[in-house]
Amino acid sequence: MPTIKTAGVSALKARLLQPFRTSLGTHNSLENILFSVTLDSGIIGHGEAAVAPHITGESYGATFRNLEKARTFCEGRKIGELEKVSAWLHKEFPLNPSAVAAVETALLDALTRSQKIPMWRTFGKKARQLQSDITVVLSDLGETRRSVKKFYAQGFRAFKVKIGRDLELDIKRLLALQKLAPRCRIYVDANQGYSAVEIIKFLDVLKKNGVRVHLLEQPVKKNDWEGLKKISRSTKIPVCADESVRSLDDARRAIKFKLAPVINIKIMKCGLLHAEKIARLAHRNGIKLMIGGMMESSIAMTASAHLAAGMGCFDYIDLDTPFFIKGAVKLNPYLSESGKYDLKKVKAGIGITPEQLYDQ
Repeated sequence: MPTIKTAGVSALKARLLQPFRTSLGTHNSLENILFSVTLDSGIIGHGEAAVAPHITGESYGATFRNLEKARTFCEGRKIGELEKVSAWLHKEFPLNPSAVAAVETALLDALTRSQKIPMWRTFGKKARQLQSDITVVLSDLGETRRSVKKFYAQGFRAFKVKIGRDLELDIKRLLALQKLAPRCRIYVDANQGYSAVEIIKFLDVLKKNGVRVHLLEQPVKKNDWEGLKKISRSTKIPVCADESVRSLDDARRAIKFKLAPVINIKIMKCGLLHAEKIARLAHRNGIKLMIGGMMESSIAMTASAHLAAGMGCFDYIDLDTPFFIKGAVKLNPYLSESGKYDLKKVKAGIGITPEQLYDQ
């Protein structure tokens, strides 16, 4: 089994085509961290920490320092010791899941490259094609219309609309979407922006105006489990728990107490290995699944695509952040302009290197 000869930590920054706004905050640029391992065979694996302080409470500086600690821990170890390294990471950095995700992804990338197999083979027997939705960020009515027109023309037929600050404006934006993109699937993501009472009123207004919502994501504060359950029981629209389910323990409790019928899994919330465990647990218990992410480059996004494509049990695909990074889609050979991921052509690992992330 190959040994990790060296590991490295470096900044991963890129310009966004537009600010990525949600009710929790705004990304004006991509400011992540790259974790890389080099095996004694010369093979290199990469992982990414997408630090989202306004969502997870992590900080860039602490994540960088923790990855330096992880670098020291990993050097000299066999690449196959992934479970052992994962256990150490979760113990050492319980409040820094993006660091866990970066290391686990880099190690699995290197391991599958050394085995000459694509990463999805770790999770299943075949790679299913994935069709991502596209996000319409929190914006005014004019920007919403321009975004919908642009992405509809590219071939997208599922739109995830960020809401959460102005109920009346959000209703107008969804009415505009319905008119501009008829017969498309509409997902609504409040990012904790409203109360249960506000959301129930919101859904009633949309229904009266003929707007069909296909998914409602995290409408209330992450700790308002009662509010989330109340909404789930008051509507036939599938309700998705995102920020409310941040770990394997959260997932166990959410399933036990029937929090919501859908869970959004992100490797940046729990690491790559626990993401798989949550998905298998939820699937066994009849919970539907979304695969999503933070503001991530094609390294982390495509790693998540490998997880979803290999497992084949994800109902909602939300892996669209490369569309907000200059040049990212053009450089990703497995992602089409209309949001389709086809990983069958990946020969080994993730199939993406740092040179394929954005226009230099």
